[in-house]
Amino acid sequence: MLDRATVAPRAHVEDLGTSPGPVIPEPVFGATDRLRGTIVGLVITLLAIITRFWDLTHPTDQGTPVFDEKHYVPQGWQVLQGGGLIEDNPAYGLVVHPPVGKWMLALSEGLFGYNPMGWRFIPAVSGVIVVLAIYLTVRRLTRSTLIGALAGLFALCDGVLFVQSRMGMLDIFQALFVVLAFAALIADRDQMRQRLDRVFRDGRINDSPFGPRFGFRWYRFTAGVMLGLAVGTKWSGLYFVVFFTLLSLGFDFAARRAYHVQRPLRGVLMRDLLPSAASLVVLPVGIYLATFATWFRSESSVYRYVVGTDIGTDGPFAWVPAALRSFWYYETGILKFHSGLTNAAGNHHPWESKPWSWPMALRPMLYAIDYGPDQCGGGDCIRAQMLLGTPALWWLALPMVGWGLWRMIFRLDWRYAAVLVGYAAAIVPWFGEIDRQMYFFYATVMAPFLVMGLALCCGDVLAAAGRGRASATRTLAVLAVAIYAGLVVANFAFAWPILTGAPISNELWNMQLWLPSWT
Repeated sequence: MLDRATVAPRAHVEDLGTSPGPVIPEPVFGATDRLRGTIVGLVITLLAIITRFWDLTHPTDQGTPVFDEKHYVPQGWQVLQGGGLIEDNPAYGLVVHPPVGKWMLALSEGLFGYNPMGWRFIPAVSGVIVVLAIYLTVRRLTRSTLIGALAGLFALCDGVLFVQSRMGMLDIFQALFVVLAFAALIADRDQMRQRLDRVFRDGRINDSPFGPRFGFRWYRFTAGVMLGLAVGTKWSGLYFVVFFTLLSLGFDFAARRAYHVQRPLRGVLMRDLLPSAASLVVLPVGIYLATFATWFRSESSVYRYVVGTDIGTDGPFAWVPAALRSFWYYETGILKFHSGLTNAAGNHHPWESKPWSWPMALRPMLYAIDYGPDQCGGGDCIRAQMLLGTPALWWLALPMVGWGLWRMIFRLDWRYAAVLVGYAAAIVPWFGEIDRQMYFFYATVMAPFLVMGLALCCGDVLAAAGRGRASATRTLAVLAVAIYAGLVVANFAFAWPILTGAPISNELWNMQLWLPSWT
């Protein structure tokens, strides 16, 4: 039977804003089946551990890192060996990302040494947490353990999240911090509505035309911390600072309006704007700067003393401390490096891609390939690892976005609005620098919001069939969702060899390459 704890209800708390009278039904702020939810969460976590850690030490480039691991793994090791939490080897001419992701790699290498397990242990742990966080977040979004479990299953079987969880690169860390920030904002939304609900039922909602003050919001503060760590991993985390701040303010406006606050917009501007900016903008910027504390303290950090050695201390900014000017030189140098990686400047890569190809994973990336020495099917075995989004998931990205926009605009469905804000933050800003050299692994942080959106769509199928329809209709809906989930699992299993670099024959390798753009 499809009860409220199984299928997301049609009504959402926003609907309270259109209630004809003052009586507000008791809101539900989460799935009510805690025992079942806990068991499902444990099972999903166990499956994530098994898949992420299975044969984690392969592939390698003859025992050395593969692809962009070659940049970040040595930098993480140097951070560990230098003891200063920052790269201080002047031979590194490609220190173009903030330090947080490299701290994570340093932690991993500190546990297991400079070897494949050392490079990949903490990324794999991060990948497991991402899967669990997606399950818990969608369970809260939909008030449904079943839909949350579908989201967890899709995250388990997504090739992008899977491969990036098994690589000593930075992107899985950024995805981790972004997903945790998103989860915190969803929890904050529920908590603020609980506070408003108490005020409304106490008859105090009209004590001020702007509505009540919310007080300190620990979930929102947590989101700000996570956003700061995301920016401290890669600068593209700034996009989420902007989008998530707007999302939080949108939640506050909708909540005040839903509970009949007389002037909800003014209430947001008067009572929510500055605290939101403090938690979601100022705090992340402060955390980002704090991640460079060891850079300021070190005597040998990259460019630490560029002002005073390579650059004079005079000029119109002579009043600015030399340390800050050196830091500015360092940061602007990073910006120039990224800005200069354009196709117009002659920078090309055989596996680069543009953001319009990311939603459907039309241009994956080859991370590693090796031939032999063993035999597969009468010829040399091929060991290839590709960053490939599971087609059963990624090829439905555009329908998911279209359906989500329809639900958001015409049904005022806040769940799709939240997920699409995260999805947009991961891709829309990249269209502003389209000539820049880009790669599909930039889309790693898109993947969590893709699987969340697809899970919501499955929930809509089940919910629509469960509203007064014949039992045959409900059965067909359940069967359709079950078949789709099975197709996702089968697709992931089929792609397993090229996601893990397992040995396969040349014939099977050719069978894996479904599109000309995959070669």
